Amino acid sequence: MAAPDFDSLKKTPLFDVHVAAGARMVDFGGWGMPVQYAGILAEHKGVREAVGLFDVSHMGEFLVEGDGAEAFLQRMTTNDITALEDGQAHYTVALYEHGGIVDDLLIYKRAEGIYLVCVNAGCIDKDWAWFSGHHDAERDACTLVNASDDFAQLAIQGRHAAAIVQKLTDEDVSQVAYYRFTEGVAAGTQAIIARTGYTGEDGFELFVPAGAAVQAWTAVMEAGAEFGIQPIGLGARDTLRLEAKYCLYGNDITDATTPLEGRLAWIVKLDKGEFIGRDALVAQKEAGVPRRLVGFQLQDRGIARPHYPVLLNGEEVGEVTSGAHAPSLGTSIGLCYLPKGSTKVGTQFEVQIRKKRVPAVVVKTPFYTRPY
Repeated sequence: MAAPDFDSLKKTPLFDVHVAAGARMVDFGGWGMPVQYAGILAEHKGVREAVGLFDVSHMGEFLVEGDGAEAFLQRMTTNDITALEDGQAHYTVALYEHGGIVDDLLIYKRAEGIYLVCVNAGCIDKDWAWFSGHHDAERDACTLVNASDDFAQLAIQGRHAAAIVQKLTDEDVSQVAYYRFTEGVAAGTQAIIARTGYTGEDGFELFVPAGAAVQAWTAVMEAGAEFGIQPIGLGARDTLRLEAKYCLYGNDITDATTPLEGRLAWIVKLDKGEFIGRDALVAQKEAGVPRRLVGFQLQDRGIARPHYPVLLNGEEVGEVTSGAHAPSLGTSIGLCYLPKGSTKVGTQFEVQIRKKRVPAVVVKTPFYTRPY
């Protein structure tokens, strides 16, 4: 396979740092990103047992500010923006009118009328078109800015994350609860210090100016040396998030799936008032959700890769949306959609892996829960 043409790919401010560290670089949705350094298994284990550092600067950031910011985001997303306190973040989705998912998002309330919306890297252009296409500064009484190029984002994940971040800031990070954040100087630069992540471990994500990315990365690596910190690539990021049963947009949730089907009803507040896609969800709920996303474990050897057919009672009913060997569990796991009435824990079905039908069973998720 030919090497990617990195000159034609987008790069985070840390691209050269990854190359210098010997990372294997790949084309990830149009971005030149590290897939691994020491190896996926070693990096996965490093995060589970100690701590790891991820470059997630390819993620996008939209700024929504003004007296009408809350109402605008309330209309554009499914979760209840009015429930957010200053310094709090929440997970949500934006929907098309038919109920399919535009993207899954994190929204940070920095102060009254001041919000940061973090969007997936591969969806930045699509999301910007969707949000800006539904925005009128005068009508909505708020501004909407695509600030994606202004930010870099570092994720410190693992049981030693808090100790490392505390070495880098005078802010008391012990007072920053899960899905809360503070703002101040960290790693020598102004930063949003958020207790969020995508691994199932305790951790922090630092939003810093793009121009300070290398400085911040270096500072985190130095502060984390005593805790065995190592850089982590996209390969381990995927196995870590799958064990924690975090959905991946484009695989587990798409414009063809609703949040009710994807078991994300907990971030859908139908009683909050109107929002884009609400009518479709109400109709689906009343008619009965036809399928649900489930976690499964293979009962024989093999790895259930995305797009492998899923068979129930010998009939193909869908495909694997995510699948991998789970290093923390020593078994092969995955996610897929199964039809209504066939989604309970213990349900047996099969995954077509090449020419073999491998038995699988629906299991309780998340597959992994941190022990501390």
